[in-house]
Amino acid sequence: MEQKKLDRINELYKKSQAEGLTDAEKEEQAVLRREYIDSYKRSLVSQLENTYIVDEKGNKKKVTKKGKN
Repeated sequence: MEQKKLDRINELYKKSQAEGLTDAEKEEQAVLRREYIDSYKRSLVSQLENTYIVDEKGNKKKVTKKGKN
């Protein structure tokens, strides 16, 4: 996620704490937060798809989703 969007999320949060948000700003905040969460999840999934477990014998095993062994 680009830095401008993160800055805007933080700006809206600070404003909400200080004086409250308009309905339009609340909507914008919800959209930006959803984008941030989705971006974070994609990044995490990508990392896990490229992660391997190495056992004591040196064998590599790819990390899989739970229940897909």
